[in-house]
Amino acid sequence: MSALTVLKFPTVDGAEKMLDTLDSLQKQQLITIIDAATVVWAADKKKPKTRQLHNLAGMGALNGMFWGMLFGLLFFIPFVGAAIGAATGALTGSFADVGIDDRFIKEVQAKVTPGTSALFLMSTGAVLDRISEAVKGQEFELIASNLSTEQEAKLKEYFSEE
Repeated sequence: MSALTVLKFPTVDGAEKMLDTLDSLQKQQLITIIDAATVVWAADKKKPKTRQLHNLAGMGALNGMFWGMLFGLLFFIPFVGAAIGAATGALTGSFADVGIDDRFIKEVQAKVTPGTSALFLMSTGAVLDRISEAVKGQEFELIASNLSTEQEAKLKEYFSEE
């Protein structure tokens, strides 16, 4: 079963540092990164920059539409206002089907703020004791939404590049 995990960092370069660590752990077969994206929100900017890690795209990877819709919902729609309220409601309903509910959305919106960064990670097969050892010294907060098998299948059905 895959996990959709969000790691929030108190610095703008924290997500990239963690991604480097996880890439190294993947080479050691201690985690399988299915797909990932980063959010960097510079302290002097009104909205964050997002980046999907295209080099990870492969069998079962999510397409850019998923990340675009998720990041739009999390970071850009709040700036647009009530004019698109009905569309937002439909979109949040679709994400709830795949384990991304209002609580998750509000928590990420409250915590990923100017001057921070975040790593959005779809992974499986994590050897947690070895990973926790490898990330010691990196300051982050874990915001996790573990997907059920059914939610994972729906997510892949909606957004997979297969």
